[in-house]
Amino acid sequence: MNRPQRSPVVLTFSGHDPGGGAGIQADIEAIGANGCHCCTVVTCLTRQDSCNLYSVTPLPAEQILDQARTILQDSPIAALKIGLLGSPAIAGAIASLLAEHPQLPVVLDPVLTAGSGTDLSSPRLLQAIREQLLPHTDLLTPNRREARTLASAAALPVCARKIQQLGCRWLLITGADEADTEVSNQLYGPAGELQAFTWDLLPGSYHGSGCTLAAAITAQLALGLTVPQAARTAQEYTWNSLRQGLRTGRCQAIPNRWHVRGPAQEP
Repeated sequence: MNRPQRSPVVLTFSGHDPGGGAGIQADIEAIGANGCHCCTVVTCLTRQDSCNLYSVTPLPAEQILDQARTILQDSPIAALKIGLLGSPAIAGAIASLLAEHPQLPVVLDPVLTAGSGTDLSSPRLLQAIREQLLPHTDLLTPNRREARTLASAAALPVCARKIQQLGCRWLLITGADEADTEVSNQLYGPAGELQAFTWDLLPGSYHGSGCTLAAAITAQLALGLTVPQAARTAQEYTWNSLRQGLRTGRCQAIPNRWHVRGPAQEP
C-alpha cells in the first residue's frame, strides 16, 4: 500500500466570510491551489455578502489560542498567514503565539478596510499591530491606504521605512486601490532594495483579492521559495484568479482560485 503524500502545511488566522469571497475560505482555496494544505483558525464571524460587510463578531482570544495550539501540536506547520483580526486582544494573543514559534515565516495581511470600504480598524487595534505583531512579521501585504494608515505617512518609501523600523522585514505594498490603467505593486526588502511589479488593471471590482494574494505568498514560502520569488509567483496566480473571476452575487466578483491546481511555478 502506498504511503500518503505529505504536503507543506500552512496555518491561517482569519475571519469567516459566509459568501466565500474572502477570509478563511479564500485562504483554504488559494493555499490548496498553490500546493499546500491549509489549517485554519477562525478569528471572527462576519455578516457580509458580495456588496458589503455589515458586522464583525470577534471570537474570544483564548478560544483562538486553543485552536492554534492544538494544530501546532499536531501538524508540522511550515508557514503562518494572518488576516482579519477583529480586536486588539486577538492581535495580542496571536503575537504571544508567534513569540513561541519564531522559526516560522509569518505573512500578515492587515485587513483594515473591507473591499466595500467599511473601516475595520481602531486606534487600539492599529497600536496592537504596530507594537505586537509587526516585530514577528516577515512579510506585510498592505494596500497603499493601509500602508499609510499604519505608518502615519504619505510617501510610500517613508511608509515602508517606518513600518520596517517596527520590526517587519519585507513589505509588498499593493496599488490596485489607486490604479487607473495599471497596478503597480512594490516590494521593499530588509536591505533597502526595491522591486516593482506591474500588472494590467482588470475591469470590475473583486472581493477577496488581498486574502488570495497573501495566502498564495504564504503557500509559496512554505514550499521553500524566497520572499521575492514567492511574491512574484503569487501575484501572477492572483492576477489570473481575478482575470477568470466568478460572479456569485449581485455586486463584486470573487477570484476563481481553482483556475490552477498543484504547486504554482515561478514565471
